[in-house]
Amino acid sequence: MTVKFNRYHIAAVSAFLIWGFIPFPLKALSGFPSSQILYFRILVAVLTLLLISGTTRREQWRQTFHRFKENGPIEKRRFILYTLLGGALLTINWLAFIYVVNHVDIQTGSFSYLLCPILTATLGFLILHEHLRVHQWVSVGLSLMSCLLVGTDSIYNLLFSLLIAFSYAFYLITQRLLKDYDKIVLLTLQLLLAFMFIGPSYPWFVGQEAQPITGHFVGQIVLLSWLFTVIPLFLNLYALKELKSATVGVLMYLNPIINFTMAFLYFGEVTSQQKILAYLVIFASVILYNLPIGKKKGIPASA
Repeated sequence: MTVKFNRYHIAAVSAFLIWGFIPFPLKALSGFPSSQILYFRILVAVLTLLLISGTTRREQWRQTFHRFKENGPIEKRRFILYTLLGGALLTINWLAFIYVVNHVDIQTGSFSYLLCPILTATLGFLILHEHLRVHQWVSVGLSLMSCLLVGTDSIYNLLFSLLIAFSYAFYLITQRLLKDYDKIVLLTLQLLLAFMFIGPSYPWFVGQEAQPITGHFVGQIVLLSWLFTVIPLFLNLYALKELKSATVGVLMYLNPIINFTMAFLYFGEVTSQQKILAYLVIFASVILYNLPIGKKKGIPASA
């Protein structure tokens, strides 16, 4: 039994490979408040996406507005709700992850994205009614065990991991529900709405800890916004157009594997034996989830 590896799989893999190296630009900005990094990350990303939309994607915008106008009241409300929710979830996820990488440790951020594959699959079952087999439910149980191990070692770290994991898993689910719309248009709307909320309140949002804007800051923000935001998010949303949220969730493990490798080998972080055991358990749960157990012969594996 084989699974066809198509352009949607390639897009998802590429997105998570890029995200795996995101601690580099974040660490380079560790002297700046997390809220200031987030503010300018969203601003540059929004301006970039608006430029792309105005030059190469006008037809997609027209098609999106036409589809929206043709929908009934329920579909219109759903579009508005999930677009607003997507922007809010991205904002929460980015802010939490930036803070964790720069002020807690990379391991905590990485652990959250190890939880995400199983959590996304579980939410896919609960919300999208995507089927889970027995061994996949066992992997869900193993992921819960890993959370308990991390929690008994540091409840503070666990809460941050859960916040990051839940916010991104829910984001993936909401975008799966909007799979018929152009992904660049959706992403632009989501980030534009997010900036409309935080944009006018820079002094309050960033606070007194705001640092002077330097050339180093601008360069790292542009890198963070272009290479580590717009490109991988587009690839990820494009993949969700055809792949099940559970499949994208499983491919997500590439991100934390790279993060963990950098945390220990490049940034010199250390960890406890209990956390190591938790990491091994969650790795085992991802492997178990992805095993082709219980698939009927002659039926191609679903995406």
